[in-house]
Amino acid sequence: MTDKARNSRLLSLEQLRVHITEGHVDTVIVAFTDMQGRLQGKRLHARYFLDVVVEQGTEGCNYLLSVDVDMNTVDGYAMSSWEKGYGDMEFAMDFDTIRLLTHLPATAMVQCDLVWLDHTPVSQSPRTILKAQVDKAADAGFVALAGTELEFILFDTTFEEAWSANYQDLPASNQYNVDYSIVGTTRVEPLLRDIRNTMYAAGMNVEGAKGECNFGQHEIGFLYDDVVVTADNHAVYKTVAKEIASAHGKALTFMAKYNEREGNSCHIHLSLRGADGGVVFWDDGLDEGRGGRTPVYDQFIAGILATMRDFTLLYAPNINSYKRFAGGSFAPTAIAWGLDNRTCAVRLVGHGPSARLENRVPGGDANPYLALAAMLGGGMHGVANALELEPEQTGNAYTSDKAKVPTTLREAREAWAGSALARAVFGEEVVDHYTNMADVELAAYDAAVTDWERRRGFERL
Repeated sequence: MTDKARNSRLLSLEQLRVHITEGHVDTVIVAFTDMQGRLQGKRLHARYFLDVVVEQGTEGCNYLLSVDVDMNTVDGYAMSSWEKGYGDMEFAMDFDTIRLLTHLPATAMVQCDLVWLDHTPVSQSPRTILKAQVDKAADAGFVALAGTELEFILFDTTFEEAWSANYQDLPASNQYNVDYSIVGTTRVEPLLRDIRNTMYAAGMNVEGAKGECNFGQHEIGFLYDDVVVTADNHAVYKTVAKEIASAHGKALTFMAKYNEREGNSCHIHLSLRGADGGVVFWDDGLDEGRGGRTPVYDQFIAGILATMRDFTLLYAPNINSYKRFAGGSFAPTAIAWGLDNRTCAVRLVGHGPSARLENRVPGGDANPYLALAAMLGGGMHGVANALELEPEQTGNAYTSDKAKVPTTLREAREAWAGSALARAVFGEEVVDHYTNMADVELAAYDAAVTDWERRRGFERL
């Protein structure tokens, strides 16, 4: 992030030093984003942070990138194991990310990259994976901008009560479809307002909030930014939204498909600029002066479509992710592109400087760094190889004969693990690491006995 692009509400290290010295900040959270897209790290006393950590750094166990969602150490990861002794890795603080968290008393946060003790990057770290694709795009003369649209479902119960209820029969904060409803958002405006204002104070450019289709479902939108900044903000927002919901005595979920109604999406908008900030997706001189897509834009779209199946694991990383992909659900099933067509996996919107593509495949459970890395890596593959864009999908893509998005985690895992293209774009270590992540989830799911099975078979089978 350059100083010019840096949000003015973020703090410099010197500004944080003043806040600490004057007693306004006494706690500094040092955090990174793990494989599952969660913020992990430490809370440090602010004086210790200044006196020791700023110069000497801080470390954490390397199993933090080798565990399942329950934080169990699991087999199969090359970077971390009992045989290797579960050593440490360093939290390399990015001082361009310092932000105040006003929903917590006297607290600031700084986000980190992960590096080994010899200061080489941990290649399997999600932030490192995205930055590698950013560097490749920069080498080709491009800068990537993105925005994520993240939905959640809100419940009138605490997280603890939801756990004790086995997440069954939770009371949604709205009892009907509140899509674009002002009354519906007013019902939960104290919480929505608290999230919006906290995120603004934390250095994010908040657009607004709107109701969505599922009961209790809402979306808070943020202005687009540099892709790494967008991923950083996304990770912070998910954590803070849960914390604020808890403070309000409520619970919320970003899981892709909570129930049989509409799932939680994470539509990702992305465009390229030149190194000088110039528009590269649109040429006002095309189509007799009306303007139109450039060859680079078409090639980028073609690359995302060509890599969609191989890279779906990075868009949809969990068993539950694939329950979203259903006909007529506003979640895509067909690998197709269309102009302002919400039935396609890739929807094109805007013109001129606002020309961008929307990837509708990721759900609310997506890791933003990995999803953005997949889009950028796939799109740049299309540009580097001058891929030809297939004809636009018009009409209902759900009933088209287009290739389909993988329908299960196992199918996506096979496409990813066997993809020579994925290995060329991301490297062997990354592909093997996230293949094992899928294997761990599949093994856990295969061993589970679900409520559905008990209801189906307890008496009647």
